Amino acid sequence: MAEDNKTVKTPAKKVATKSTVKKAPAKAVATKKPTTKKTTSVKTAGLKKASAKAVATKKPIAQKTTPKTPKKKTTTKKNTLSVTLIKSFYGRLPAHRATITGLGLKRINHSVELADTPEIRGMINKVAYLLKVED
Repeated sequence: MAEDNKTVKTPAKKVATKSTVKKAPAKAVATKKPTTKKTTSVKTAGLKKASAKAVATKKPIAQKTTPKTPKKKTTTKKNTLSVTLIKSFYGRLPAHRATITGLGLKRINHSVELADTPEIRGMINKVAYLLKVED
């Protein structure tokens, strides 16, 4: 039984010393070799031949000459609305305050010229009790 209790010793780890540390070899500066462009020149030469054939097979298109006529200027006046804030928007619903800001109004008796579009008309209808609208 005494023989069973023998302890097995493992060899001690070696400590790396300067002589055992391996260094990476110094990288040599590579000189650039001239690259051959034979493969690209062959491809472009093939493309040039193909495009030359395509140009040769196309028929010239006769251009029509039409006299230029001056365009008539249409002076259509866009419909605009003059919107004036009459009442204060303090104490109003946040959505109504945002609508007033969206219309560009900042204070009482402030007027703004706006385009007459359905979007603007909807905003005006929402807060009509605060505004005065002139066409």
